[in-house]
Amino acid sequence: MKSVKIALTVLVLAIWGIAGCEREIISRSSEFEALNPANADSGARFWKPVLLASPDEFPVANPIAVTSADYKLEMLEIKSWQNKMTQAERDQMNYWSAGVVLRWNEIMRELVAKYNLPPYQNEDGTYPIPNSANPLAYPFFPFSNPPYAARAYAYLSVAQYDALIASSHYKATFKRARPAVTDVSIKQLIPATADFAYPCEEAVAAGASAAILTLMFPGEQDFIQQKLTECKNYRIMAGVNVRSDVDAGVALGKSVASKFIARARTDRAGKAVGTPADWANLEAKCAATGETPWISQESPKRPPMLPLFGKTLGFLLDTNMVVASRPAGPPSTKSEQFKKELDEVLWYSEHPTRERMRITHFWGDGVATYTPPGHWNAIACEDFVKLRYSEVRWARNLALLNMSMFDAAICCWDTKYAYFNPRPSQVNSKIKTLTGLPNFPAFSSGHSTFSGAASIILGHINPGRANDYDAMAKEASLSRLYGAIHYRSDIEVGMQMGQNIGLKAIERAKTDGAE
Repeated sequence: MKSVKIALTVLVLAIWGIAGCEREIISRSSEFEALNPANADSGARFWKPVLLASPDEFPVANPIAVTSADYKLEMLEIKSWQNKMTQAERDQMNYWSAGVVLRWNEIMRELVAKYNLPPYQNEDGTYPIPNSANPLAYPFFPFSNPPYAARAYAYLSVAQYDALIASSHYKATFKRARPAVTDVSIKQLIPATADFAYPCEEAVAAGASAAILTLMFPGEQDFIQQKLTECKNYRIMAGVNVRSDVDAGVALGKSVASKFIARARTDRAGKAVGTPADWANLEAKCAATGETPWISQESPKRPPMLPLFGKTLGFLLDTNMVVASRPAGPPSTKSEQFKKELDEVLWYSEHPTRERMRITHFWGDGVATYTPPGHWNAIACEDFVKLRYSEVRWARNLALLNMSMFDAAICCWDTKYAYFNPRPSQVNSKIKTLTGLPNFPAFSSGHSTFSGAASIILGHINPGRANDYDAMAKEASLSRLYGAIHYRSDIEVGMQMGQNIGLKAIERAKTDGAE
């Protein structure tokens, strides 16, 4: 009998339409007011970037003079657009004015959900592997599972952050005034910070975002370019930037993103799938210790999900630190402690309550969702809107969150495949999971590791909500026990491991110059 995951995959693919690949991308967030930062963070040019050697690593050309004929033509473009703006264009302006970092994060989440679909098996019982060189052929590239998603969110946020530091430097260097200062007849239709216009910081973030999204989702280039065009145009329509402000911003953002793209191509994530020899070796090594190895419960057996992802290069811990931070192993599958934990999973499987079912499904984040890291991004974004951060602080805070969850994925996957521990339902067939069964070993819990890391760094960023984030993380962690997917030791160790990584993110936060 095929697993719940495969059944869901077939259902989702049927709804989505394999041939057309035309699932619409829409924002799941509520409508937000135009971003009007409580603090412009004009000193962000002094903040510590992640990859850039310095804010001026990539040069930006001098802006054209505001007295030039070309600049006057750009001002006429604003006036012309405002005189004939359609309702659709006004809607786009209102959408993007909520915050560019916010909106590109939403777009990333929706693309992750669209591509979070495990490939269906071939007729011979093998499974195809998505190919980045041919992203529109089935199986579509990427399969945006939780580790892939965590990495994608991290690269997006950190590239935005470094790009906006560079933007802050150049705006302070060139000091070009906004259009309404140069020509008082220009209408400024959205709030704009009092600092300078060139290069447009929103366009810088957009250029970086579009480049990273194109790398991560190469089959969506037309869609991504459409969103980039919208993002560029709204600044001009709103009267807060001229065309050359925007073009310079996009170019700078893409230049900064190129440094992250080069890193991504060499961070070892591309080899995380492993080979049949790797898969067999992992099982054999576990069996040689006398323990019961994990075995895929899908039919036919699916290769393990990204068994070499633990070797990926993160942002907070290097590979040696990942290995050094690996926790002690789970209870032996022959021990009384293991039996006790297995019995506890069986009890939850056989005694579901309405509340535990609600928790299980609320935190499920399985197939066709934006994954556990995306769930925490959504939580963070809803809170950040209320705090009225500047674009650069939005990017900095999401970078801290997503670096921590990317490294959490690396550490968790390193642990999973170091111990290759079986899932409860593999050991006891009476256990029926209340949600889909992930196709990788049990120890430790990914949900718990992601949630532990996210709650710690978010509590530092927004201390007024620290207790709430902690409660959410504990609930997310327990949801995996309630769903009969994990043992108690999986979730407890995962939470601790994630919290330790969150503390690493706090160490960086305290030294980046933004506090």
